[in-house]
Amino acid sequence: RWGSNGSARGGRAGLAAGGSRRRGGAEEFTGPGGGQEDWRGQSRGSLQQLAERYADLAASHTEALRQREEREWHNARLRQENARLRLENRRLRRENRCLFRQTLLGPGPGGPDRPGAADPREEAEALRAQLGRLQEKHRRALEHLRRCRAAGGPEVSELDELLEEEEQP
Repeated sequence: RWGSNGSARGGRAGLAAGGSRRRGGAEEFTGPGGGQEDWRGQSRGSLQQLAERYADLAASHTEALRQREEREWHNARLRQENARLRLENRRLRRENRCLFRQTLLGPGPGGPDRPGAADPREEAEALRAQLGRLQEKHRRALEHLRRCRAAGGPEVSELDELLEEEEQP
């Protein structure tokens, strides 16, 4: 695109092809067409070429700005979506905890039936028995921790925290 006389690529080649002459004590360079032109007066391209180059740069800049605005808009939309999904995850976690507790403790008054279960009463009884076993294990573990605390084991602060947690509810 910039290959005509006076371009960045052809500047020195034009000087070499045209040669130089001395006239009146000042050195002048001749262009390839044989016309005389002072080298300081060369503009590295015609006005039309410079205008086209400037228009290309302006268009590239405008496109870069448009793309940046589009990215910013897209990122803002993704941030909103992430916030919405975080809230949804919290809600689902709460719902899961609630459903898990209901399953462990058995159906409450007017609780929904679970289709597909062989016998909901037997399943509930098995879960209650499992809960009883876990509570007994927990009680024995607390007793063991109390004995370790009385003996002054190395994890005394950790044991104190666990016992305090148990005594709070």
